[in-house]
Amino acid sequence: MAPPHVGDDTSTRTPLIAAPPYLPRRAAAWLHPLPLLVAAALATYYHLLAAPAPSYYHALFLTLGSNDTAAAHLRALTARPHLAGSEANAAAAEHVVSMLASLSFPTRVTPYSVLLSYPAHRSLSLSAPGHHTTAFALVQDTYPDDPNAAVSAEVVPTFLAYSASGSAAAEAVYANYGRAEDYAYLAARGVNVTGKVAVARYGKVYRGDKVINARLAGAAAAVIYTDFKDFTPGKAFPDGPWMPPTGVQVGSTFKGVGDPTTPMWASSEGCERLSIAEAMASDDMPGIPALPVSGRDGEEILQLIGGDVAPEDWQGGEGAPVYRLGPGPAVLNLTYAGNETMATIQNVIAVIEGKEEPDRYVILGNHRDAWTFGAADPNSGTAALLELAQRLSKLQNKGWRPRRTIILCNWDAEEYGLIGSTEWVEENRAMLTSKTVAYLNVDIGVCNSGFEASATPQLDELLKQASKQVPNPDNGTESLYDMWMASDSSLIGRLGGGSSDYSAFVQHIGIPSVDMSIGSDYAVYHSLYDDFTWMEKYGDPMFRRHVAVASMWGLLALRLSDEEILPFNYSSYVAELEKGAVGINERVRGMPVSLSPLHKSIKEFDMAVLKVDSELEVVQPQNFWSPWRTNPLKVRDLNDRLMMTERAFTEREGLSGRPWYKHMIYGPSLYNDYGAEVYPGVDDAIQTAKKTNTSESWQSVQHEIHRIARIISQAALVLSGQLT
Repeated sequence: MAPPHVGDDTSTRTPLIAAPPYLPRRAAAWLHPLPLLVAAALATYYHLLAAPAPSYYHALFLTLGSNDTAAAHLRALTARPHLAGSEANAAAAEHVVSMLASLSFPTRVTPYSVLLSYPAHRSLSLSAPGHHTTAFALVQDTYPDDPNAAVSAEVVPTFLAYSASGSAAAEAVYANYGRAEDYAYLAARGVNVTGKVAVARYGKVYRGDKVINARLAGAAAAVIYTDFKDFTPGKAFPDGPWMPPTGVQVGSTFKGVGDPTTPMWASSEGCERLSIAEAMASDDMPGIPALPVSGRDGEEILQLIGGDVAPEDWQGGEGAPVYRLGPGPAVLNLTYAGNETMATIQNVIAVIEGKEEPDRYVILGNHRDAWTFGAADPNSGTAALLELAQRLSKLQNKGWRPRRTIILCNWDAEEYGLIGSTEWVEENRAMLTSKTVAYLNVDIGVCNSGFEASATPQLDELLKQASKQVPNPDNGTESLYDMWMASDSSLIGRLGGGSSDYSAFVQHIGIPSVDMSIGSDYAVYHSLYDDFTWMEKYGDPMFRRHVAVASMWGLLALRLSDEEILPFNYSSYVAELEKGAVGINERVRGMPVSLSPLHKSIKEFDMAVLKVDSELEVVQPQNFWSPWRTNPLKVRDLNDRLMMTERAFTEREGLSGRPWYKHMIYGPSLYNDYGAEVYPGVDDAIQTAKKTNTSESWQSVQHEIHRIARIISQAALVLSGQLT
């Protein structure tokens, strides 16, 4: 569905620099016979005199931030728990719609009917010889003077979405972080997991992988607990920022993307669907019952697990009991009954139509739904989105109009499996593929100090440039760039993981994208305690970080939407492709695999980058009289090549065995949905080949190398604008 078009009413806008009312008749007669190129150049010059340069508005945007506005939005959004599909989340959507519509941005709600999961019944008890049976309460306690105590009863009981309904009563086995290698270690030590209840701690890999790995190892059920070593090394909330003893991280265990009943297509009205039973039987579902528990409950279970002592790196923190592998003598009796039901979710979409290129889109996205109050995840990002929207409205009142269309998106049901954004991308795939310049994602906008950013490589340089213009919220004399470079996360990450709403844009349709935040991990993630009080005390006491992330987000959008030539630089991509090839070479050394096709294609791409860089040099602003600058079709062609090159890194068939993931350079690790892999198809094939070590499996590795070589060559042709 195309974004609505907005009428271009400029009658109320007064240019800050007055234009001359007319050209003298003699000058007009003199101009008449001039070549069209010169006339176009003079028209461009006249336009530049008549209105401020985009950089004027960009600088103005940075001065308009409001800590109080960001705080007010966050307080409103976190007034109640607002899980996807709930009445409270619909009310939060109304708040977003009301705020965006009040700014005169055409705003609409795009609903989808999708499969969501809620708990109907849960129970967990622990017993052992000589030990009384403990029935766990599975409740997160409120804290003293908790302002949300009255509405905390609305929080959905602790659960893992899409866990299979069922019961298990069996000996417990300790599985460390529940990774594939942890279960391999247990097998090597002779610890039988079959029919047992696997106990794993949060961290390292996606919780859905933990449960699926337990199922693949033969476990009948799984328990995931919050280890004090990882989540409470200091004072617990409300006395400190760390997870309280009864805190529980809830979340989804679905390893797929989008609505489980519509894999590979959109959940539009009247569409084809799998039945709920078929969807729940997918390999992307956990397939066994599972529950999350607190650190306090986890330690009580581990105290009663016997057997061999676990390795040092499997142990807990200071004061923790000695962790042993099991199985038993601890017995866990677990029952879970889920309520999987079709529910309506609501994406909110607002459009600021571009003046010169309305058919080119710069899209900003953040999700709204939260497991509980969601102060950091995700509504620090939502508050920043609304704050920057108010700034853009003020720019409009000053006469600014974007060159290209800006679309503000507030997604729903991200927490269940990136559902809202995925359904919208799948429904609008053709339009988005042909028209989108970039997607800019903010999920957890703020959770502590330090700037973090991930991007597709052509946006690396833009990120650095923009961060130098944004003030450091924690130090008024420095820039956000200075904060970034001083942190442990100064490198730009890549968007291969499946942890947020950029996934559909990058991994499914190949849109240049950014994901960023101020802060990264925080202890009360997905728990009852991710509330406004936690944010006000520890995450961002003065709400300066909210303003900073909104400034960075908005400045990126303004540069991408306003600059005549897209600010893309593909040099970083060459380095990234070469680095990935080195990694493959190290892993296949001595095997019957050749990387020569890959090296050849990377050289072709490097030549294309050199060619486009020389073209970009010609059209820089200082080269005002360049024929390229006075020929809009030449500029359009160059921008289209810069925009469409990322699309060329996708392949219609997708990754082998994972066809939804169509990007051949970036995708999630096969065994960790949070992990990003370069050349994910090759990585999948190498992991299989190293397990089986057959000639056929190594031929599959070679096939995957040829696949990525072909798409890199295609990308080189697109970037250079050439046909063979």
